Amino acid sequence: MKTQLKVIGKEHVGKIEFTGIEGGFGKDKKAMLVKDIASIHERQVKEINKLINNNRNHFRTGIDLLDLKQVISNNLFSDYGFTKAQWGNANNIYLLSERGYAKLLKILDDDKAWDIYDQLVDNYFNMRVAIKSNEPSLVQQRRLSIMEDNAATRKASIMYKIAMATESETGRQTLLARAAKELTGEMTIPVLKRKEYSATEVGKQLDITPNKVGRIANRLEIKAPQPGQNKYGRWSNSKSRYSDKEVPQWLYSDEGLKAIRSGAKQDGQR
Repeated sequence: MKTQLKVIGKEHVGKIEFTGIEGGFGKDKKAMLVKDIASIHERQVKEINKLINNNRNHFRTGIDLLDLKQVISNNLFSDYGFTKAQWGNANNIYLLSERGYAKLLKILDDDKAWDIYDQLVDNYFNMRVAIKSNEPSLVQQRRLSIMEDNAATRKASIMYKIAMATESETGRQTLLARAAKELTGEMTIPVLKRKEYSATEVGKQLDITPNKVGRIANRLEIKAPQPGQNKYGRWSNSKSRYSDKEVPQWLYSDEGLKAIRSGAKQDGQR
């Protein structure tokens, strides 16, 4: 542990109340209990703990989080706002740094979470340090930096969601590339990885019905188990023609198109 943990009492940011804690992640570095984070975001503690444990490989001990049950004496539970039963029954009592909290927000991924994060960063994680060091400009610089990062993350998240709902593979790859650029500054995803065709498009090229395309694909067993992919194509969700419900659709690659063409020829020779 980089510095001794210190409970600094109840903190208030607007209407938000929580236990202020310093240390664990560096001198004067602020931290927050998952118990308080769950209350602020109107989630259950077990839900937040599950999200962390399911993504534990992304959280670094001593940098992003600490498990208080592993680093402090069991008789100090009341100092952190826990009853003896709460402390004893819990598998983990997580404490998150600002960095760890930011990672958790990527998992929570809702507008309310980001708005709360803005408030806590401006008024909890950084304000106290800036005031202590008599550097008010540090607060403004940090705030502007975080606002820019959050705006880019939100924009990338919106692009990603739109991309996943886009039927056009070209459009999907373009949006993913732009989302990546918002986060990294570079077009790290190719605009188009490979051509893909629906059963209708394959049928038009081969002058057969979409139903026959599907029958040939099933006979040749070229479709991967859902929701997988292979060299012949991949599964994708698309809107049903008769309702708003999404249905699985197999999209054919060039190899899949060749396989269907060959299968159609075999049918014609019989």
